[in-house]
Amino acid sequence: MSFAHYIKELGRGAQGARDLARDEASVLYGAMLDQSVPELELGAIIVALRVKGEAVDEMQGFLDAIDSRTEKLRLPPGRARPVVLPTYNGARKEANLTPLLALLLQRFGVPVLVHGLLEGYGRVTTGQIFRELGILPATTPIQAQQAIDQEHLAFVPVSVLHPGLHQLLSLRSRMGIRNSAHSLVKLLNPFAGEAVLVAPATHPDFIELMRTLLAERDSCGLLLRGTEGEPYANPKRRPRLEMLRFGESTVLFEAEHESLRALPHLPESADAASTAEWTRRVLDKQIPLPSPLANQLACCLYASGHAADLHQAKAMVAVEACSSAFA
Repeated sequence: MSFAHYIKELGRGAQGARDLARDEASVLYGAMLDQSVPELELGAIIVALRVKGEAVDEMQGFLDAIDSRTEKLRLPPGRARPVVLPTYNGARKEANLTPLLALLLQRFGVPVLVHGLLEGYGRVTTGQIFRELGILPATTPIQAQQAIDQEHLAFVPVSVLHPGLHQLLSLRSRMGIRNSAHSLVKLLNPFAGEAVLVAPATHPDFIELMRTLLAERDSCGLLLRGTEGEPYANPKRRPRLEMLRFGESTVLFEAEHESLRALPHLPESADAASTAEWTRRVLDKQIPLPSPLANQLACCLYASGHAADLHQAKAMVAVEACSSAFA
């Protein structure tokens, strides 16, 4: 298979490049995922896409290729849909609260799949915090399925769910730039769309792109501006929390803009041990759950079907999580 045609179309610069059709993009990305593209051509394609930017049809084609190669998980028994938390950025300045959100959902009996990287590249990962909490990663899809079915929580490295995607992600350390995989992995859903995907975006243009992709794929998702790229609401100031379902968008909580009256009680350090200890104290109700996290938890309970509506979800969180967020 020759890749010169793709490079010629993609590599004409930001103004002259042509976007690929969805089927073309699927074929090309499938070859990239299968590691069938020689290194020289692969590097050229990655840089060309980085300069041009990905169009919606291209991203749809890339996702088609990813979906067809992802290890699939069965929906666990019960009425609540699983919640999928992609965790790929880790903590740099603020403590990583993705494990707390996952454990709170588990406490309500909502199945949670957390997928991400084991490598931190200098940041504190969800996997490192889970390890401090005694939660180890699944090493096979079978282990992941058992954890979801029995414990309602599984942390699965992306290398288990999709080795090809993990390989593309790992090129960042070698090339020094991000590639399309870093955006696509946050839309990875091993439950064939039958789950609530918490989709964290990092900037307004990406929020718009993710909204379009989720809507066109009829995915159920909770879209927000992630905290340092992680899928939890900023505990100091709530971002806009938007639910996508059946192609329609509903804003469940608007973003907060006013000045804080008081800072929430947060971990003193972003390291894994300190974050894990603080997480335990929140789960034991020794520390109040920050209001933005309580709001997001209620959104997840509603979107998953654990609560009949948002009002019921708010009430559940106010009682069970011992939060003052809805007082």
